[in-house]
Amino acid sequence: MAAVVGFDDLRRPAGYALLTLAVAGCYFAAGRLGLLRELVVEGAVFTPIYPPTGVAVAALLIFGLRVWPGIALGILFVIMSLTSSLQPTALVVLAGNTVAPVCAYLMLRRVGFRTDLGRLRDGLALVFLGALTAMLISASCGAVLLVVTDKLAAHSFWPVWLGWWVGDAMGVLIVTPLLLMLRTVSLPLDLHRWKEALLLVVTIAVIVPLVTHSHVSLLFLIYPLLIWAALRFRFAGSMLCALFASVMATIAATRESGPFADLTHVEVMVKLQAFNGTMALTALLLSSVITEQRNTRISVEQACQELAEVLEHLTAGDPRQGGRP
Repeated sequence: MAAVVGFDDLRRPAGYALLTLAVAGCYFAAGRLGLLRELVVEGAVFTPIYPPTGVAVAALLIFGLRVWPGIALGILFVIMSLTSSLQPTALVVLAGNTVAPVCAYLMLRRVGFRTDLGRLRDGLALVFLGALTAMLISASCGAVLLVVTDKLAAHSFWPVWLGWWVGDAMGVLIVTPLLLMLRTVSLPLDLHRWKEALLLVVTIAVIVPLVTHSHVSLLFLIYPLLIWAALRFRFAGSMLCALFASVMATIAATRESGPFADLTHVEVMVKLQAFNGTMALTALLLSSVITEQRNTRISVEQACQELAEVLEHLTAGDPRQGGRP
């Protein structure tokens, strides 16, 4: 786990306060960004992709459990931006949205999660523990609160709960890997494949808006691009491709255009979340497998090189020990 090693200045009160405010500000900015696109299901409004959950989990993985007040403060800022007066029920939302990423962090730490996502088990842990399991808490708190306060009919609980849950999980699946990846970026960048990268970007920029706004169901054409990005550029390529495709699909869904036209609100929600979920899973797990195989190959090559050096000393003699050929 990447904890606070190397952040000595942030251990001091002033540094900790600055870190808390920075996390809160990032959470708030991501929250406002996520609220730009909303879906209405059974009279309840939710976001298909809620980036703050990914920001919260990434902040906990990078800085440790001590940043949870910053997450809670960011949630409070988002709530205050949506209502003129704070109600007691807002505390339930605040608690649920704070506890969910904290539980995700604790479960990931329990299974030995590595922030470099260099193993398939890390990708699986982020999917099934950090996203799908932990976000049950925030979705359940929010949906139950709507029913208890008579803002949602009991028979509408499950569609709203499902949309809420998948939206929070999508934030973890897409945003968290990108933020963790940014930690490993070093300058200057390696641009030896810039021509292929440019070709991939242009192809994605042309095809993704086309298929997400076409009345013909062509969403499956995005998956070859996702595989191309994962094979050649691993997390950087696949997750950015998945993020762009998810955003474009969400825009089409909220406008009820393209493949989401002439559908009920529930059908739009199910189709969009199924597409976003399967695409994020494909990008994350495929990149994890490719990265793990690459790391294994590098380890094997290093072991072979060391073995070759040992054999060379055994056959030719080691000059430092007075050996002779």
